[in-house]
Order: sequence, then C-alpha cells, then structure tokens
Amino acid sequence: MRLTASFGAAMSSSLAVCRLHMKGRGSLVKYLRKVDSYLHRTIGTNVFSAQEEREGCKSFYAVQAERQEQAERSVLISCHTRTNEKKFLKYLSMHGDINKYFFYESYGILYAVVEFANRESLPSLFEEAAIPIISHEPIVPFKSRLLSLRNVGSADAPSQQSSQRCQSQTTIPINELIQRLSKEESIEQQMTSLTDVYQVTEENSRLRFLVCSLLKDIAAAYFPECTIKPFGSSVNGFGKLGCDLDMFLDLDGISGRNAKMPKSGFLLEYQMKQTNSERAVTQSILSVIGDCVDQFGPGCVGVQKILNARCPLVRFAHQPSGFQCDLTANNRVAMKSTELLYLYGELDPRVRHLVFTVRCWARAHGITSSIPGAWITNFSLTVMVLFFLQSRSPSVIPTLDHLRDLAGPADKSFIEGNDCTFVNDFGKIHLQNNPETLEKLLCEFFEFYATFPFNKMSISIRQGKELNKPEVAPLHIQNPFETTLNVSKNVNATQLDRFVALCKESSWILQKTEASKPGSCNVENAFAPWGLASLLVPLQVVVTKGRKKRRPEPASERIKSLLASLKNPNQQKKS
Repeated sequence: MRLTASFGAAMSSSLAVCRLHMKGRGSLVKYLRKVDSYLHRTIGTNVFSAQEEREGCKSFYAVQAERQEQAERSVLISCHTRTNEKKFLKYLSMHGDINKYFFYESYGILYAVVEFANRESLPSLFEEAAIPIISHEPIVPFKSRLLSLRNVGSADAPSQQSSQRCQSQTTIPINELIQRLSKEESIEQQMTSLTDVYQVTEENSRLRFLVCSLLKDIAAAYFPECTIKPFGSSVNGFGKLGCDLDMFLDLDGISGRNAKMPKSGFLLEYQMKQTNSERAVTQSILSVIGDCVDQFGPGCVGVQKILNARCPLVRFAHQPSGFQCDLTANNRVAMKSTELLYLYGELDPRVRHLVFTVRCWARAHGITSSIPGAWITNFSLTVMVLFFLQSRSPSVIPTLDHLRDLAGPADKSFIEGNDCTFVNDFGKIHLQNNPETLEKLLCEFFEFYATFPFNKMSISIRQGKELNKPEVAPLHIQNPFETTLNVSKNVNATQLDRFVALCKESSWILQKTEASKPGSCNVENAFAPWGLASLLVPLQVVVTKGRKKRRPEPASERIKSLLASLKNPNQQKKS
C-alpha cells in the first residue's frame, strides 16, 4: 500500500517533541534557545527547554480523543485511478468544508481519506450515496463510511491523470536503509534518520483511527455508545510503519454501566445466556462482533475468532487500509501499558530514537520476528531499553514507582486487582540532567546487556533495578502492572544466548576506529557502511554455551559482501 501526503499544511511527525509556545520571556528566552540549539547540536540533549517541552505535550488521552474526533468526521473513499484531485475536492466540498485529506493505494486501488470540518457533512454525503444493485447478489442495506466514487472527478484524458506523489507505507529495504545511514555524518544523525524512516506517519495514524471508527459503527449496532480504540504500537509512539493494528472494544464508557442501582425508577432489561464469568462474556461479545464483521464488514476478509487464547480476539485483514487487525475486549491493562510507553517516549526524545534503533537492529539479525515463537518480542525489547535508561547515572527516565508516587487522585487506576496508577501530567515530572549522547547510549546499551547477569536476575522498570528471579526462565522481564507475570516467558536459552552474543559483537564493532568515521563513496557509488549502518549488516556469530566465537575481521568481510550486493545490475552481469 502507498500513501500520498496531500495535506494542506505540513504536520509535525509523531516523534517530534512538543514545543511550548512561551510568551513574555523577552530576550532571555531567545538567548537560552540559541544556547540550547548549540548544545543540542553538540551533545544531542535539549537541556534548557526539556521541561518546557514536556509541559507542552498532550496527554495520551488527549491525543486519543483528538484522533477519534477526527476519525468520526472522516470517510474512506475508493476512487478511480485517474481521479482529478481538483474536481474530486470540488465535488466533496458541496457537502461541507474539508479539513484534511490524503490519497493512498492498497492492492492497486486508489483510496482517499477525507476529514470534514463538521459531522453534519456526513449525512449530506450519505443522502447522495446509493446501495449498489448487483444482479447475482442479494442487496444487504448495510451503510458504512467506506464509499466508492464513480464517474466523478475523473480526468478527461490520459494526459490529465492525477499527479499525487505516493509514498510507500511499508519500510524501505534494509540494503537501502544501510546506504542512507552510511551517508550521515554522525551516529546520532543515523539514529534520528532511522526513526524518521521507520515511524508511523501522520497519514498512517489517521488511517488507523479511521479503521477503528469504521469498526465501531458495526459494534454500535449491538452496543450503542461503545468505542473501539487502537492500542499498542499504533499509538504508543514506537510503532513501525506497516505494523499490525491492535484494537480494543471499550464498553466502559456506556452511560449507566457503572451507575449505582436505584431504589426506584427504570432499569435496562437484558439477559446474558450461558455465561458464568467475565471471560465468557468477553468471548460471547467477540463471537457476535466477529460474525458481523465477517458477514457485513466492508473490506474485512479472513476473519478468525480466536476465543480460547489467554486474551480472546478476532483477527482479520482490512483490505482497503492494508492493515492486519486484532480486535480484543476487556483488555484494559494493555491500554495502560500503551499509555505508559507513550509517556516514556514523550519525556525525552532519546527514548524513541534508541528504541527504534534497537528494534531495527534486532529485526535485522532475527532476534525478533513477526512469527510467534521463542524470539524476544518488541514489547520485551522496549522494556529492556527503558530499564537500561533507568539504570544510567544519572537516570534518563524515572521508574514506574516514581511515576506512581507523583500521581494525583484523578490518576488512580486499579484494574483486576493490579495497581496501574501513574502520573498523567507531564508538568509534574522533573527529569535528572543526563547529558549523554545517542551514540554513547547505544554503545552502552550493548555493553550493558552483553554483561547482564540473566542467569539470576530479573528486569523491572517498576523499581528500575535488578531483582532476583522469582522463577526458572532464561529471560525474566517483570510485567509493569501484572507484576507476577513474566512478559518474556516464551524466550528460550538459545535465543537469549544469540542476543547476548550479538550485543558483544555490536559493542566491538562500535568500538573499532573505522566504525566511528563516516564512510566514503566507492567506485560503485555505494557508501561504505559505518557506525549504525555497519551494525545492520548480517553478523556471523557462533554461540556455544552462552559464548560466541568471533571470526578474524568479520566486519570487513561483511562490508565487502554488502557492497557487492549494492552494485548496479550491469556490473553484476559483468561479474
């Protein structure tokens, strides 16, 4: 699937730290900003304005509410490939003012996401929409905000074809990424460039919330006032472009659900059949929603009801968006984990840069995988990065216990007996002044876990310190909220040994003199990988009883092999 950025005004990336618009501070503020800008270029840390930036950041729930409101005013339209953009917008503007719009391609079909300024524009648009009549299929009068536009806005001639500039929604190939990073002048620039390439874009984020809103329209037939919210990588700030869409059916916001039982007056009549637990209720709800999505959900294919999993879910592919979707219910702890990761990512920009870098490195070497198995998951790897940043002296980010101590009455949250309380107000969080650069943190991350005592210690971001293992497992990472659970229980000894061996190898590569210098262009116009780029070249390590054997000068051989693969086709034929 391909996206095209057709926004009227450029939107800042989700990774950028929010800026506080300060007034009345005079020349002192201007001077501090100049000093801050210089320090940011030299040591990579925004020292003076960091607190002000955090105070200007929106809370997780504020961002969610804003995105949901935008999605409620939006429609998804299938268009002709030769759609003329000006005619298309002129036709839609008849129904109301348009806030934002963009085009993308999915499975060769052109789609447009259009956000109107007011919800009242949607009924006006639907008045002109007709349910198609197909001779060999019975009519199902199901209405959704997924529309097809025919014979309107098409170019009059082939020469008038739409000129939208499409951008790929998936990440670039690893060899292309290595070449791009090799052109950067510092490891810090390499890490920020990688984040820019890999992170979920503004358009992609809007599309994710719109898909949730379209699914909510289906669920609302059974549960009026319900909402469907994205969680996990889609909204925690660490999502990779093209990641799956995890959704949560939220029924807690339905009016009257948590009200006290009145002594007199009306009660809503209902009957739950053949259910004896909350889990059974969740399974029944998802079973019904799954059937409806399967039978009537436009563009929803391959629907699977996986109701016996630890967390029951409905899995399907949404073809118009290209997303692989998982819909769950009664999964409130996962939503709090999403909020926590979002908060950590907003506290310091180095957090996201380091997480994206380590995740990319891990995927390049098969430490993580999209296939379930004994690999380390992205969530576990992210927690390991957070724990490392808490372990620095001074720490980069606070512990979860400290965030809990800063919480006010409105932040209190207990879910299924688990304390999920932490502060929501960025203004209450004061970080220690850690000036370490991204390059320094990356080097120290590999060194930290190359020597970590995994055999006897557990990782806990709640306390920010090593704990004795409560169970026999190769890798133990305490669940931040359900503290009796090990989020890395699936990881076996072989995969952990590979991780440790690769950390040692990567630490060694970064310490090499030639790895710390920018590469130069060779005769094939390919830049020699250096720094972070050299870490993404496939490493060959032999793991034996938790140890690795390094081959003589492996980095040089890997670099030669990579350069050979980057030669142009004509040179490859000659060879």
